[in-house]
Order: sequence, then C-alpha cells, then structure tokens
Amino acid sequence: MVHLNNVPKAMWCGAKVVAVSLLGLSLLACESGGMSDLESYTQQVLVRKSKKITPLPEIKPYEVYAYQSGKAKDPFQPFFSDEPEQIQQTSSGGIQPDFNRNREELESFPLDSLRMVGTIEQGGESWGIVQSSDSSVHRVQIDNYMGRNHGKIINIQEDSIELIEIAPDGLGGWVERSASLALVE
Repeated sequence: MVHLNNVPKAMWCGAKVVAVSLLGLSLLACESGGMSDLESYTQQVLVRKSKKITPLPEIKPYEVYAYQSGKAKDPFQPFFSDEPEQIQQTSSGGIQPDFNRNREELESFPLDSLRMVGTIEQGGESWGIVQSSDSSVHRVQIDNYMGRNHGKIINIQEDSIELIEIAPDGLGGWVERSASLALVE
C-alpha cells in the first residue's frame, strides 16, 4: 500500500498532467471522424429506388344471418335442468319414484361424474366410498340413493356398486334400469 504522504509533490503534479493529457487525446480521437459517414449513408438511402408496395387484400363485408327458429329448439336454452324432476302422473299406475322422500346429497350429481374409490367394512356392513366431481368424498351403503335418475344402491362389492335407476321413458311413464359404478384404480 502506497501512502500519498511519502510521494513527492512534483511527481504528484506530473501524474495529474499525464492523466489530463490522455483524457484530452481520447476525446480528440472521437471527434476526428465527424459526421461525414452518417451524411454519406443518408445520401445512399435517398438515392435508392423505392419498391412498389403490394395492396392490402380486399376485405369481404360481413354477412348478417338472422336465426329463424320457427318450432325448433332455442339453441341458447340449456339441454337439461338442474331442478329435480316434476311429478308426472302415469295413467298405467306403473313404476314411479318416491317423490315424498328427502333427496340425498349424491343425487345432485350425474352418475357418470361419480367415482367409486374404495370400500369399508364396519360392524358387518359394507360401505362404498364415492368421490363426487367437486372432489368431496362420501360414504354410501345399501338403500342410499345417488345419481340424477333416482338410483337406489342394491349391492356393494369390493370392485363395484350396483344400482337400480328409475328414469323417465319419454312417454310420461317411468322405466327401471340397472346401473353400476366401478372401482377406479
């Protein structure tokens, strides 16, 4: 480490003069070119011939289409209803769901959105473990309901849950059909 107290004053002044001289020379070197190169480039660009610009493609006018539904179904109405099915009286007195019972939580989900994820045995009873589309897990047993078509659980096995659904037949009546929910691995 050099202490400035030990450096002679004459040497110190000489170093200052050399530093200022080098700075001045470097600034002069930058100035020597001037702007002649910029002016020559500008002249070259101005002398070039311009190319013809291709015109933009013609824009086709928008054609308005007016939907005439007549007796067709409105496309902006939902295809299904989240509301529970209304009571339909059948003249044949056939199969009909019990509309007086309280609906269970898993009846608000379509059957294809429910997944069986396992089983539990407790006190000699088999319980099915079902995951709904909102990722909540439910425990079900025989005689519980699930699905939107009044699906009643009739059997729980290790790899599936069997149901009997009561669905509308489209003619004002009801039809029973079997369905199952398989274990997802």
